[in-house]
Amino acid sequence: MSGLDRASVAASAPGRQARRLAELARSGASGAPVSLGLLAGIWVLGLVTSSVVSGPSQLVDRHFAAGVVALQEGRLWVTLTSGLWADGVVGYLATTVLVVLVAAPLEHRIGSRRFAVAALSTQVLGTAVALGVAVLVRQVDWDWGLRLHIGVAVGPSTWVVGVVLVASSAMSTLWRRRIRVGLFALLLTLALFSGHLHDLVLLASATVGLLLGPAIVGRSARGDRLAGTRREGRVLVALVVAAAAIGPALAALSPHAVGPLAVLRELFRGADWSPVEVRELCAQSRAAEDCRRGLLALRLGGIGPTVLSLMPTLFVLVLADGLRRGRRFAWGASVFGQVALLALSLANFAVRFLGQDGTRSLYYGPHTPNLYRTLAPFLTPLAVLVVLLATKRFFDVSAPAGTYRRCVRLVLATAVGLAAVYVGVGYLVRDGFDHEPTAASLLADFPQRLVPPVYLQWLDPEFLPDSRATTLLFEWTGVVFWVVLCVVVLATFLAPAYGAATDDTERARRLLRASGGSALSWMTTWRGNRYWFSPDGAGYVAYRVIGGVALTTGDPVGPRERLPAYVTDFAEFAAAQGWTPCFYSVTGELRAVTDSMGWGGFQVAEETVLRLNGLAFTGKRFQDVRTALNRAKKSGVHAEWIEYPHAPLALTDQVNAISEEWVADKGMPEMGFTLGGVEQIDDPQVRCLIAVDADRTVHGVTSWMPVYRDGRVVGWTLDFMRRRAEGFRPAMEFLIASAALLLAEEGAEFVSLSGAPLAKVDAPDTDDVDETGGADEAAEEERRERGALGAVMDRVLDVLGRTLEPVYGFRSLLAFKSKFQPEYVPMYMTFPDPAALPSIGNAIGRAYLPDVSLGQGIRLARTMIGRG
Repeated sequence: MSGLDRASVAASAPGRQARRLAELARSGASGAPVSLGLLAGIWVLGLVTSSVVSGPSQLVDRHFAAGVVALQEGRLWVTLTSGLWADGVVGYLATTVLVVLVAAPLEHRIGSRRFAVAALSTQVLGTAVALGVAVLVRQVDWDWGLRLHIGVAVGPSTWVVGVVLVASSAMSTLWRRRIRVGLFALLLTLALFSGHLHDLVLLASATVGLLLGPAIVGRSARGDRLAGTRREGRVLVALVVAAAAIGPALAALSPHAVGPLAVLRELFRGADWSPVEVRELCAQSRAAEDCRRGLLALRLGGIGPTVLSLMPTLFVLVLADGLRRGRRFAWGASVFGQVALLALSLANFAVRFLGQDGTRSLYYGPHTPNLYRTLAPFLTPLAVLVVLLATKRFFDVSAPAGTYRRCVRLVLATAVGLAAVYVGVGYLVRDGFDHEPTAASLLADFPQRLVPPVYLQWLDPEFLPDSRATTLLFEWTGVVFWVVLCVVVLATFLAPAYGAATDDTERARRLLRASGGSALSWMTTWRGNRYWFSPDGAGYVAYRVIGGVALTTGDPVGPRERLPAYVTDFAEFAAAQGWTPCFYSVTGELRAVTDSMGWGGFQVAEETVLRLNGLAFTGKRFQDVRTALNRAKKSGVHAEWIEYPHAPLALTDQVNAISEEWVADKGMPEMGFTLGGVEQIDDPQVRCLIAVDADRTVHGVTSWMPVYRDGRVVGWTLDFMRRRAEGFRPAMEFLIASAALLLAEEGAEFVSLSGAPLAKVDAPDTDDVDETGGADEAAEEERRERGALGAVMDRVLDVLGRTLEPVYGFRSLLAFKSKFQPEYVPMYMTFPDPAALPSIGNAIGRAYLPDVSLGQGIRLARTMIGRG
């Protein structure tokens, strides 16, 4: 497609989106009679009972709203009718939006009959379960239980949420996981912080929908497999951390919040007394509870203190973004924050219950805090801390060297500057404080201005502001500091990073671009690699140490005439560390070097290469490729280059969804080492070619890594390949052929279709071959030359390749690439000591599947047995 054509497509995208929304609305109106009928009934009932403007009438509250009292009096129908009224005009408008944008499309998707069953069951059962829980809560927490007991609940959002969870059972893996985690994080937060009966009903309805979903709409073709990419795991952890941070703010927005964690709304409470009144109270007794409450209220009163109290929440949201990006610093800071919250909760518990001063407590509930309410704030950070510790392996991305030194310098400079302003201006307007401070007392007070006020109640303020100027200085100094801190930390997350050794990776990239390497050399820049740099500074070896084996990724990078020296020097470096060196997925050129050194080696994969000079997919042998190109044209599917880091979210989110589906199909984590995923395409140097139709639906995606020679790109290597399961079927043939033709126009010399691990041209690719493997005489001769251990290892890899075929399909992949009539280039593994082959085999397996658990290993074995 020409640049003009692509520009036309892009320009018309908003129009297409508008048409799609209009079509969705029309299809919803015609295909959603139950949801739209319910919406009409809700409005009619609201108007008839005069409930639209000011909420449910007394008649509705007494006879149709859900409540413990209503159930005890035998009004069982309230479990159904409570979903037919909304809470005021805002509730009715919100219900309309929910039904039109959520319920109607879901009904159109799952069918009206299933929708009706899902709505009815989740509304009735969810309400009944919530009322039962409300009765039990009273036995644990009298305050919260009493409010639930006398409360009533109405709202159609109950069955809408329930239907969403029911429908999620048949959704794609990515959205099923995100919807469930996101919704339950939100609903749990509402139940624990806001704590009203309706919040409990929502949570119970969602739980019922989760349990009944498979029975009502069935399961996804991929089942409920939990295997996912590391990238998606980071997103889910970030959601959990963000939800835990937003909870106190949600409680604060609800002035009548009664949940077990509602005590945390004190973080945002306003003032009830003036400074003069508080001083009069404290003059009588500094230890009096009213004095302490008054001092705290003054600190929390006004816009500035409220904003300052929100700053830690904002900072945690910034850290959540860092977690989403896999940043190690974000993980460490989040862990530190949760530990600090735990320490505060434990200190509060100790002061309130272990000490003898019953009046001192960091958190106050609606009434005098009890043991349960004091422990409640301890539970949330504990749960988040457990999640963070359990997922530590996801967060291994570090910023470039010096990033956090610069960050610390900037934050310290900001603090020093604010201290100078606070002391200088404060001294000039010192008569605006209730007690005139000295410069020294202002300086001593400055650190407290940076701390959210609620954490200062154990400290008695020496002076308080009593004028507009001093109030501005007293309340907003800390806000400025926290804003700078958030912006600076967020900037560190936006800095480019490539893994645990970001600076070494940057150096490796520069050397690779300057000299060049093999077709797989860009893989040396991937996360997980460590680097050995040659003494001359012109080359390097990328490796990872697993079980005492220094396993490399491809050939050494650098001038090709220096290969012998690089191999020798790296081997000596590895031996000095007590490691066994092993060069993996290397070219025949490197194997010739190691053979001359007396090393052993054998073929482990087959690289497929297309020469682009004069390439034309003509003739009978390219029939499948031409068919794919022609079908794409007829179907309105075209190829489009994108850079994943800068591509529109509408496209990248589809790529993520396609990738997650592919991983779910395997039921195992993504393989790594020489096989890339979404994380590896998130690189501005990597190009992605997507198959997209006129509606901007992505049907397939491939990624292409640059191959350098003498400072310029001479070819591209295929890495990431994913196809939408229900999309354009020959998407991969179309994309590879399109990439070859487009790159040929750009002047590239070749494209490599990369290698297929554990697969060779002469290896059997079907199961109807006898156990001897059918290898030819030359291969047998090669085995004899390597010795007994080498032959055993070769046999093990051959059997492993055949066994893993039902799960990962390496041999099928090699057969697929044969459609393009490529050149086959052997890839080898070389090693100095055949006795280390068992350790090398273990290292290779762990490199490809570093995160496989015992349960996943059992599932892998079952899958291999079941499909093999």
